[in-house]
Amino acid sequence: MNYQHNFNPSISDMDVFNEIVKEKENIGYYNLVYQDTSDFKEYAKSVKQKNIVVIGIGGSTLGTYAIYKFLKHSKTLSKQLYFLETTDPIDIKSKVEAIDLKDTLFIVISKSGTTIETVSIFKYINSLVKCNQTNTLVITENDSKLNSYAKTNNIKTFEIPKDVGGRFSVFSAVGLLPLAIVGIDIDELLKGTRKIHDSFFGIDSNRDVYNRLLKKARFFVEYKNNFNINVVFSYSSRLEGFNKWYIQLWGESLGKIDINSTRQGLTPIGIIGPIDQHSFLQLIVEGKRDKTVTVIKVDDFDSNLKIPDIKLHGLEELDYLDNIKFSSLINQQADATIESINNLNDIPCDVITIDGVSERSIASLMYEYELLTSICAKFMYINAYDQPGVEAGKIILKEKLNK
Repeated sequence: MNYQHNFNPSISDMDVFNEIVKEKENIGYYNLVYQDTSDFKEYAKSVKQKNIVVIGIGGSTLGTYAIYKFLKHSKTLSKQLYFLETTDPIDIKSKVEAIDLKDTLFIVISKSGTTIETVSIFKYINSLVKCNQTNTLVITENDSKLNSYAKTNNIKTFEIPKDVGGRFSVFSAVGLLPLAIVGIDIDELLKGTRKIHDSFFGIDSNRDVYNRLLKKARFFVEYKNNFNINVVFSYSSRLEGFNKWYIQLWGESLGKIDINSTRQGLTPIGIIGPIDQHSFLQLIVEGKRDKTVTVIKVDDFDSNLKIPDIKLHGLEELDYLDNIKFSSLINQQADATIESINNLNDIPCDVITIDGVSERSIASLMYEYELLTSICAKFMYINAYDQPGVEAGKIILKEKLNK
């Protein structure tokens, strides 16, 4: 007797894990944790310009910005990093006017090499200053038209591997090279990713990452019809860039049609505490029960800034704030929010506490979210690495512009 089926029952954690292990053979982001960074560091040492401008959009900029935003106020960096990523003319003009273009290295990043936003901005920059081998670097696939342009003009290039998707590319040349140039320790970044990688894949004895990610992903997928919105509530303004990166990673990877032609998706929202305690928290607490909440805390802010012991007439009842560190205040605000949510007993909530403001901590967090995204995709029977939903708009735009 022959038997065929297309049933897709809920699969076991081990089956999902085995699928991820198999996927490692042709999805390149998993293995970036072990790459050699010597070429990146060698090139970084040769850069003399004080301003580094990344021209790109989406996966070409969001991850780099997330790391730079998180670290820049706690590092003594030798250079300034800027991002040109939108075709908004006001944004372009205001940023360009604030930069000394004669003392700038332009890093043009496009995996396909034909990204309209990126090429448009690069054309504009070329109208202001001559971009050549002395002030321009290209990061792209080795067979793209942008790569051909760079070779023709003797412009230095670094490769984006074909098996590394744009939104999973932050730990490739896309992110590591600009970050190395401005003075961030990219080897420490990769140590952070390796810690998560090795725990998940069982290379070390600690399987904590495996256990928590499989449990979290299974909950998200099995309860996706009840809790379709996933809120990341980051209690640090330094994580604003991470929130933006997470929204792209989650939305573009998981909003798909599965193998049964069923529309799937989990909706990402990124908010910042304590700012959004005064806005979005109201919706979480008393709104529809369709949201999970992940609170991200920073244990050590690398800051001793305190509320000063001064008297304000009429506000004496708030003198209990005197001499409290702002870092302590924001973490107690986070704890109060967590407790208020947990007391309701009907809002799924978890808490991630990263140890401090360091390369390892932000890289560990981001690599963990990359893994979580891939695991959710396996449970949902979808491809996390394509984006057919955005292709139609690109085709229409090209047709309009060609008329």
